[in-house]
Amino acid sequence: PEAARRRHHVFVSADHRFKAAARFLQALWREDCDLPIGTHLDRANPHRVRRLGSRISLAAGRTGANFMTPDIAAVAARALAYREPGAAYDVSRLRTNLLSSQPLAFNLFGPLAADSALATRFMAELFPGVLTSVTDILFEHSPGRGDPRFTADRTAFDIVLRGITPTGARALICIEMKYSEAGYEPAPPPHPRHTEIAHTTPGLFIAPDDPTLTGPACQQLYRQHSLTAAMLAAGLADTATLAFIAPAHNQLAHAAAATYKRQLSDPAAGPIPFIPLTLEHAFTAMAAAGLPAQAVALHRRYTDWWLLDGELELAMGAAAFVPAAEALAAPTHMQTVDTTSATKPVNRSRSQRTRPATRTAA
Repeated sequence: PEAARRRHHVFVSADHRFKAAARFLQALWREDCDLPIGTHLDRANPHRVRRLGSRISLAAGRTGANFMTPDIAAVAARALAYREPGAAYDVSRLRTNLLSSQPLAFNLFGPLAADSALATRFMAELFPGVLTSVTDILFEHSPGRGDPRFTADRTAFDIVLRGITPTGARALICIEMKYSEAGYEPAPPPHPRHTEIAHTTPGLFIAPDDPTLTGPACQQLYRQHSLTAAMLAAGLADTATLAFIAPAHNQLAHAAAATYKRQLSDPAAGPIPFIPLTLEHAFTAMAAAGLPAQAVALHRRYTDWWLLDGELELAMGAAAFVPAAEALAAPTHMQTVDTTSATKPVNRSRSQRTRPATRTAA
């Protein structure tokens, strides 16, 4: 409801349904962590600054509060310090925007960066049979932005994992992550290099000239698949997989991935497999790999929609209390209203923010 979103400073009229829910969930996480609220500057009206519940303050951001642990914050700081030329890091967004998929990428893969054995177990759960060992994890990676050997543009991946396959081949797992993003980003003008790669990679696309590939739903994955093919052609690996990860309830993002998947000749066994996954599945893989507490914390922050159900019940309880409160304030000559059975206001303390007791998870 709009009133509840406004109360938590997360009402944004342009949000689609899932983004509104995700923004609300991030605000609840921020409140439970006692992190100071951040602000948003309206680009259309730069003199208007509003508090936004899905952001933390700049001061909190500088302490690494957007990351789940200090170790993950250190991984992100190192990635920033050693960022590739032209890497698309918006530092303020990375540090303060709770809704961004970029800090999510660090929160999910950061714990694996310094532990190759853990990373290998995680990948064995997430992509069974693909890798026997993980040798490197790269964030916001491209082998060469603007390099004509690749896609001659700024296309990059959120995460790239290098490893070895069961046959001893060098492998790449290239990952695009979404959280609240719809997956329908504005399409840049088609680049002739992408078309060239599409035509020279046999068995990848059903129709390399299909305009759907360069439309809003597919253009990012199309560019990334082209980049992956160019990396193989340049000898950077022997095999590669393009993966897409988004929350299960982000139907717009998964619909975009499904549209793209239909353009591929053989998504599962083609020259560069395309594997869409849910964020929840990645959390399950993390728990199975040996980090159950981290998996629970990630679920609580990013996908525990029961918490929104709890807020809705609080809002409905408060709404039910209003008529009784108005009756109590009525003149004494009016008929007295029995309020003993009226719904009492609910304590909104953080300790009350739990899953509704009357419902069970599916």
